[in-house]
Amino acid sequence: MDDPASLRQRMVDEQLLPRGIDDPRVLAAMRAVPRHRFVPDLPVRVAYADAPQSIGAGQTISQPYVVAWTAQLLELRPGDRVLEVGTGCGYAAAVLARLADAVTSVERHAELAQAARATLDGLGVAGVEVVHGDGTKGHPGSAPFDAIAVAAAAAEVPPALLDQLAPGGRLVMPVGDRRLQAMVRVRKTADGPVREDLGGVRFVPLVPDA
Repeated sequence: MDDPASLRQRMVDEQLLPRGIDDPRVLAAMRAVPRHRFVPDLPVRVAYADAPQSIGAGQTISQPYVVAWTAQLLELRPGDRVLEVGTGCGYAAAVLARLADAVTSVERHAELAQAARATLDGLGVAGVEVVHGDGTKGHPGSAPFDAIAVAAAAAEVPPALLDQLAPGGRLVMPVGDRRLQAMVRVRKTADGPVREDLGGVRFVPLVPDA
């Protein structure tokens, strides 16, 4: 039987460190959060594999490296407030909750939002609010946010998300179409948004409510 703690350490050693994930707080979070509990239908070893996995409703849990990379790019500090668009199974929210003060996570699929809430509550994860709604609109009632992570791709950054980003805040999301996407980080400066393109990725599309 695979030992989850050993699999997490191997995940860090073989998938994260060689790819430049070196923030000690991010690495500690990735070692701590039991990824397999968020995908209970998968064998434990598969849950920690270097690949995305289906979670139903046409959605996936991102591969561990992408979760860690996104968290590192957000440059989170204790006390930060985070918006996550695309809760999925809740795994990334649990990682972010170890790095920030509060996480508001928006999921458009009601069944995924409900399952994520149950898993997070079952693990005793504090500081995460899961909201069923349209992630392209963010969550104005909890804004502004110091950091925003979007786990789905759009042709452009939704204006509502930039509006809800605090001065000095960071937004990380994939931008592009189904064929060609790039991970983008946007910093909100006094002179306006500053965008960095950080390399090719592939995510499910960000779908607004009709």
